[in-house]
Amino acid sequence: MDDPQIEGIIRAIRLADRAGANRIVDAWAADSSYESAVLHLLTPALETFGELWANSGGESSLAQGYVASKIAEDILAKVLEERQRSHAEAPATKGPVVIGNVQDDYHPLGRRMITAFLRFSGWEVHDLGVDVSPREFLNKAEAVGARVIGASAMMYTTAKNIQALRDEIERRGLTGRVQLAVGGAVFKLRPELVEAYGGDGTAASALNAVVLFEDLWNRSLAFTAGTAHAERP
Repeated sequence: MDDPQIEGIIRAIRLADRAGANRIVDAWAADSSYESAVLHLLTPALETFGELWANSGGESSLAQGYVASKIAEDILAKVLEERQRSHAEAPATKGPVVIGNVQDDYHPLGRRMITAFLRFSGWEVHDLGVDVSPREFLNKAEAVGARVIGASAMMYTTAKNIQALRDEIERRGLTGRVQLAVGGAVFKLRPELVEAYGGDGTAASALNAVVLFEDLWNRSLAFTAGTAHAERP
């Protein structure tokens, strides 16, 4: 990492200096825009911090992860304000999705980042937090009419719990109707585990997650439409 502004944001996260990170982004946006800052500063800074956190062996704290997620929320809020001032068209309101860390997983940073980016893109996000059981995921998905569940797992040991979530989807007869997005450091290192544990797709970054959820939502719609057509007399 050799970009002083990105390094500055990472340093601010480590020092829990939320205001300092905002100042760095504000300075960038003054010469460009907040949308540009999200693409060129915020996203690479958060992704780099996430990788450092995953490899820190406990050196990085949950508090730092919380600060990182709040910085993301701050900047995305400024993007929305910027759009309003310029009368730019707001993103279309999209359907409900459910997101959470799988059972026994307590690493919230990636999930919080994706939640912020999804909400920024117009999705109605129901964030269940950490250590979410398969039953909780599916109960919420059925209650709100979600077609996509996003399950986050940082480590190999907790990623295995995604299989139980897939089993619950199948047990309720929701295969195809409810699509399963999976994410976390382990899936970057071993992408073959996405299919092995029953995931329908994954994304390399929070920005890419927005595209993934759109694709999975459309897959669900296509599956539902095809099922309805097949059931017609």
